[in-house]
Amino acid sequence: MIANRGYDAYAKNKILTASPAELTLMLYEGAIKFCNIAIAAIEEKDIEKAHNNITKVENIIAEFLSTLDHKYPVAQDFENVYNYLMERLLEANLKKDKEILEEVLTHLRTMRDTWKEVMEQNKTAKAN
Repeated sequence: MIANRGYDAYAKNKILTASPAELTLMLYEGAIKFCNIAIAAIEEKDIEKAHNNITKVENIIAEFLSTLDHKYPVAQDFENVYNYLMERLLEANLKKDKEILEEVLTHLRTMRDTWKEVMEQNKTAKAN
């Protein structure tokens, strides 16, 4: 119990002190985690667990959509991708289809990896 409180405090502090870029990375990591849990739940025929975790991924994608800054032209491209992922997640949830979730997972991993590269390039540029 005490260890859990310590971890909870650590996790909360990590979020509170994270930069916007780090928060974005955490959201991608969370979406990937919940998508993996949903896939496993479908394999285990745990419909409620699958639904709950697909919904968590949808909530993260909705957060990404709501924070897009449309003064940048690339925002429309991200909006299109996020809307596509939302459609696929809805379909995956209705059908409890792990293949659709695996497709979404591939996109999420690609986006996360690209985000990590951008963060690294920014860190390198600031150091020079």
